[in-house]
Amino acid sequence: MKFIDIAKIYVKAGNGGNGIVSFHREKYVPKGGPDGGNGGSGGNIILKANPHLTTLLDFKYKSHFRAENGKPGGPNNKTGKNGQDLIIPVPCGTVVKNAVSGEIIADLVQPDQELIAARGGRGGRGNAEFATPTNQTPRYAEKGFPGEELELILELKVIADVGIVGFPNVGKSTLISVISDAKPKIADYPFTTLTPNLGVVRIDIGKSFVVADIPGLIEGASQGKGLGLDFLRHIERTKVLLFLLDATSNDLKKDFKILITELKKYNKELLEKEKLIAINKLDLIEQNKINKISSLNFGKNYPSPLCISAVTGFGLEKLKFALWEKVEKVRNLELSLK
Repeated sequence: MKFIDIAKIYVKAGNGGNGIVSFHREKYVPKGGPDGGNGGSGGNIILKANPHLTTLLDFKYKSHFRAENGKPGGPNNKTGKNGQDLIIPVPCGTVVKNAVSGEIIADLVQPDQELIAARGGRGGRGNAEFATPTNQTPRYAEKGFPGEELELILELKVIADVGIVGFPNVGKSTLISVISDAKPKIADYPFTTLTPNLGVVRIDIGKSFVVADIPGLIEGASQGKGLGLDFLRHIERTKVLLFLLDATSNDLKKDFKILITELKKYNKELLEKEKLIAINKLDLIEQNKINKISSLNFGKNYPSPLCISAVTGFGLEKLKFALWEKVEKVRNLELSLK
């Protein structure tokens, strides 16, 4: 099933209930005063981050949401019942935007984080509210106010500590399957991965991080080619970027430069993240070439590459600990800034 990471929905909060016109009626009590109650408030539309959801797929089948209207007021100054709030669960990492203005309304990252996306209308006042010394028998009441309504864009960005950056078929899915508990679909053709796969890498008790195998990047991705924008959207949230290259490539430096260029075109702040470079598929090349690629220099701002084979397991322990050190460094920095 194709990954759904953008959805457009329409939300309508409940209308307020009407106030009513009523006069007190009781035996032996002539000329009872006004006692019309107020209407109840309409229900709110609430978006709530749910850690058990990983896709916006549900919104493909239902995109219109309406909260309950408030009930009208009653006699004897009875206030109408408030409309029930409608809570819509969304995955953690969902960015909520106004579909018309494009303004970001909220970024729902933490589990159970809530956003009142549309507020219910206030209930109308009954005629008892309008009684004054000079107007003791008001024969009018107020209608309930309409609830807010708007169209929203929901945009999901995967939350992970490490994002694996690389061309299609470079071995990202194989790597995540052997260093974590993820079980992605793996095959020998481009764009096997259509949805981000997340796995937990355990180093020791209390030491673990989340790694994401995200759809492959190609040249021109920043202009939307291939799965480009789908890929780039998810890489924004990661703490560490792991550039994964194919040892069988004819020009590793050129491949790396394309990856860097596409990230820079999309959002140059991505290149400020902690970075590691790994060259995969060492099991497919000769020993003399391994010595050559292990000494490659990708630039003064980039670390020396780690040589690995996801198939044989060569170099994976060293890679896992190197990633953990980077993740821990960023986490400690984030804590110091709070």
